[in-house]
Amino acid sequence: MKSRLVKIVSNELTWFFVPGSNQRNIDKVATLEADAFIFDLEDAVAISEKQNARDKVIQAIARYQQKNIFVRVNSFDSPYFLEDVRQVVVQGVDGIVLPKAETPAQLQVLDKLLLEKEQELNIPLGSIKIVALIESALGIHHAVELANFYRVTRLAFGAIDYTLDIGATLTEHGSELLFAKSQLVLASRVAKIEGPIDVVYVDIYNEEGLRKEVTFSKELGFKGKLIVHPAQLKVVNEVYTPTDSEVEQAKKIIQAAEEAEEQGKGVVSVDGKMIDLPVIKKAEGVLALYNRLSVTTVEN
Repeated sequence: MKSRLVKIVSNELTWFFVPGSNQRNIDKVATLEADAFIFDLEDAVAISEKQNARDKVIQAIARYQQKNIFVRVNSFDSPYFLEDVRQVVVQGVDGIVLPKAETPAQLQVLDKLLLEKEQELNIPLGSIKIVALIESALGIHHAVELANFYRVTRLAFGAIDYTLDIGATLTEHGSELLFAKSQLVLASRVAKIEGPIDVVYVDIYNEEGLRKEVTFSKELGFKGKLIVHPAQLKVVNEVYTPTDSEVEQAKKIIQAAEEAEEQGKGVVSVDGKMIDLPVIKKAEGVLALYNRLSVTTVEN
């Protein structure tokens, strides 16, 4: 499968959850500027509302063709999984978020369903992305295999179910999550996909706590955040946007590297510090992210 279908690059920072059965929240999507919207058919939807949520999400996908739209289906082991995929994979959907992703076998089943839908919709095979939402010890154990699956463009982390699964206590300092988070960062890197998407921060109006958590996860190597309230968008974007000093330093490093190359010099120094290739690549990444976020801000 990998030999004929190419893995798609995905670098979204803000992933906004929208309850699939809540029309008021669905309507608000028109006014929000997240990088991706996840219409939720799982935890946010009561059992009695599952079909109603599917119907609303199908209508929302048609309505928001210009947005980046994902759907979180119910888990692989649930009685709703197959019908979720069969119904909501329609023209305009960009990807599926698979909750409680644990094994490559689950992805293979989902892939077969998606291939059938892509053929039915006459869209390129392999074009519908998968975000593997890892929420268990088994998922962490298989993280590299999951990240390497050709449709998987990102890994995401679900802390509440994960701590329940391993018998840990979810705390404000988050030390119980450090191993799992680091594993997801490493798995993403091994698979050469963008860094993982961090957990939902449930204390909605605690801006200081959110900023602290996003900053820590960013330092670990996470490259995005699951979001449940519009107020959280601003904080996440601010944390990930390089500061003016970081941008200026990156420009100096790249300029010095270019000048050294023109002069045939093998050693680069900026502000008295030796600069090697990894530092140069990091500087290029800083500028690329800054330019992307700046363009997004202007367009908004």
